[in-house]
Amino acid sequence: MNLKMTGIDYTRAGIDVRQKFSFTRTAMAEAMEQMRQTKEIRGCVMISTCNRMELWLSLREGAAFELPEFLCRLKELPSEKYREYFVERENEKAVWHLFYLSAGMKSQIVGEDQILTQVKEALAFAREQACTDRVLEVLFRMAVTAGKKVKSSVVIDKANVSAAHQAVDFLRKQEGGLVGKKCLVIGNGMMGKLTAQALMEERADVTVTVRQYKSGLVEIPPGAKRIDYGERYRYIPACELIVSATASPNTPITRDRLEECLAVSETDAVAARKKQIYVDLAVPRDMEPSIAELAGVKYYDMDSLPVRAQSPKMHRQYRRAEEILSEEIREFLHGQECRDLNPRIQKIGKASAQELVWRMERPLRELQLSDADREKLKAQLEETAAKVTDRLLFELRDESERDDLRKAIEILEQVYQERNE
Repeated sequence: MNLKMTGIDYTRAGIDVRQKFSFTRTAMAEAMEQMRQTKEIRGCVMISTCNRMELWLSLREGAAFELPEFLCRLKELPSEKYREYFVERENEKAVWHLFYLSAGMKSQIVGEDQILTQVKEALAFAREQACTDRVLEVLFRMAVTAGKKVKSSVVIDKANVSAAHQAVDFLRKQEGGLVGKKCLVIGNGMMGKLTAQALMEERADVTVTVRQYKSGLVEIPPGAKRIDYGERYRYIPACELIVSATASPNTPITRDRLEECLAVSETDAVAARKKQIYVDLAVPRDMEPSIAELAGVKYYDMDSLPVRAQSPKMHRQYRRAEEILSEEIREFLHGQECRDLNPRIQKIGKASAQELVWRMERPLRELQLSDADREKLKAQLEETAAKVTDRLLFELRDESERDDLRKAIEILEQVYQERNE
C-alpha cells in the first residue's frame, strides 16, 4: 500500500482560500482524467465540500507524487503562496483520517451526517471515472461502513445536524424565533433542501428557487413555495432572511445587483428592509461579502457561524466512537498488511506444487501414457496443488493474527529454501 492524501479544510484556511480549491463535478472529472493518465497513479478519489477539499491517491510502490503542487497547477495558482494551507498524510495516518472523517468526527459540527454521504458519493464518482483501484475501493467502503456503525451505535449529543441546521438554530436564537418570517432559500441541492426543511420546522414562510428547466421535476419541502431562480432579485426585497446554498460556479448574489434591486423596491418593502439577514452556506461563495456594507443588511458565511462547544456528555460519546473506529481501522490495516504477503504466499504455493510433482515423478513414469500426456498430467497436478496450498494459506491470512501469519510464512519459506539448497 502506497497511499497519499492532501487536503485543505476549515481548520487551516478561511473561505476565501477554500473556495479557490473547490471543484465542480465537471472540474473533478477533468482533474481525474489527468491523474488516470499518470503512470505513477493507480487510483484516485476527490472529496469537495463546503468545508474541505481532499485528493486521495493510491500510488505504485516506490512512486512519489507532489499532491499540493498538482492541485495548484490545476487551479493555476502559485504553490509557494498556498502550500501552507495544505495538510498531507500517508498510509496509516491517511487511513485514520478518512475513518474519522466519514464518522463526522472531523467536521465543524462533530457527528454531522452529511459528510458520510459525501464520502460515499466521492467513491461512486471516482468509479464512474474508472479511477479507483483495489486499495481505494476497500479503504473507502470500509470507512463508510465504520461511519455507519458509529452513527448507529453512538448518538452524539446535539451534534447530529448539518451546517444548515446549525445556521437555522443560530438564527432562531439570534432572532428570538423564526415563526412567520419570510425566507428565501436560493438553491435546491442537498444543502438547500436541508435549509428549507429546517426553516419549515421553525414554521417560517419559506420560498425556494428552482431552475426553470427543472421546475416540473424538482421536489421541495411540503408547504414551501417556489419561484424561478431568475426571479430571485425581484423577490429578495420582501424577505427578512435570504439563505444561499448553490453549487453554481457563478455568484448568485452580487452587491451591485442587490443594491439595485433594493433601491428599486424601497417603497414596497420598508418593513422588511429594516433588517435583512443574508446567510451564505456555499463554497465557493454565493454572495459577495461586501453586501454586509449595505444599510440594514447583516451577513454570515460558513466561517462566521459559531461552532457549538462540546459538552462532557459529548466527550464520552466521542470516546466511544473512537473505540469503534479504532477496531475498524485495525481490521483494514491488518487486511492490507496481510495482502502484502500475497506474492510470498503464491511463491510457497508454487514451491509446494513443484515438490508434489517431483515426488510423483516415479509413479507417473509407471503409467502407460505418452510423453505428451504425461507432461500434461504433471502440469495439471502442479496447478491443482498450487491452488490447494494457496487456498489454505490465504484462509490462514484472513483468519490468523498478523504476527502468527508472518511467523508461519517465514517457517514455510525456510523449509523450501533449505530443500532447494
